[in-house]
Amino acid sequence: MGRTPGWNKKINGKTLGTTTMAEKIALKGLTKRFGSILAVDNISMSVAGGEVMGFLGPNGAGKSTTMRMLTGFIEPTSGTAEICGLDVTRHPVEAKRRIGYLPEGAPTYGDMTPESYLGFIAEIRGFDGPEIRRRIEAVIEKVDIASVLRQPIDTLSKGFKRRVGLAQAMLHDPEILIMDEPTDGLDPNQKHQVRKLIRDMSADRAIIISTHILEEVEAVCSRTVIIAHGRLLADGTPEELLARAPDHNTVMITVDADKADAVKQSLGDIETIKSIKIEKVAGRDGATRLVIRPTKGALIADAVSHLLHTKKIKVQEMYVERGTLDDVFRNITADGNNEAANETGNTAEGGANA
Repeated sequence: MGRTPGWNKKINGKTLGTTTMAEKIALKGLTKRFGSILAVDNISMSVAGGEVMGFLGPNGAGKSTTMRMLTGFIEPTSGTAEICGLDVTRHPVEAKRRIGYLPEGAPTYGDMTPESYLGFIAEIRGFDGPEIRRRIEAVIEKVDIASVLRQPIDTLSKGFKRRVGLAQAMLHDPEILIMDEPTDGLDPNQKHQVRKLIRDMSADRAIIISTHILEEVEAVCSRTVIIAHGRLLADGTPEELLARAPDHNTVMITVDADKADAVKQSLGDIETIKSIKIEKVAGRDGATRLVIRPTKGALIADAVSHLLHTKKIKVQEMYVERGTLDDVFRNITADGNNEAANETGNTAEGGANA
């Protein structure tokens, strides 16, 4: 079985799937097959207390399957998933006591009200008497569902249903939170509220968020893991991954169109510039943008600014491009797809020759 491409095995010298802090979650060689389909392929990683990990991947990458194994809903074909040192397969009850899980779709009982549903969950979790009311009141305030507390869940909007699901995941104040699309269906104000809640809870918890909203990763996650075809392809902070963006640290300047060639020639004196591209600026006649890309790892903004100032070159606009996680995500998962396609082809060829 082929492994992750070599360039993805480390980011900034850190081996994939490792952490220097105390582990609360540990996956070791986690693998899941459904018949001939390999859904999760030998994933090893750990998550420490205080980390909010964004778990990213295209549809069908194996994210939900990984989370279902981690939460004990399905058993792995091989490998282990541990929660606070407890093997989820061997000690399922003890492990699940430490987990708050918000699955995709936030399944609930539609004929119940949020109040009765949360009371039901509290009893399942082993609470009784005044403690049930205390727990319910605490999560109601945190996720802001007081206005629909006695309304049947089936009649609630998608956003309110999602918040009821989040409330049940938080009800027992777990050490670990695993959430699949926690802000799905929420309006911008509600998203901001939930993201702040996640940040506030992260100090002493390990949190995993699976999401397709890459702005959410930058907003709340201290770490990002990308998988495709069941394989772990990248692991680093959002800033470390942004450094892989094609336009990361590219300097953009806008000048008068008739000065563009002269400015480009002047910028050639800076050795750490890799390339300069001249392009038109949409809707701005007489203006031209220079896209100035640095050599790998170089920071050129100060050098460009100093040269422009020294040579008294007037610019209409200047800024530094960070790049986007969207670009990084596409590049990494595309490379993973290409590798998988090549392996499939090699396997088929080998079979035919056999």
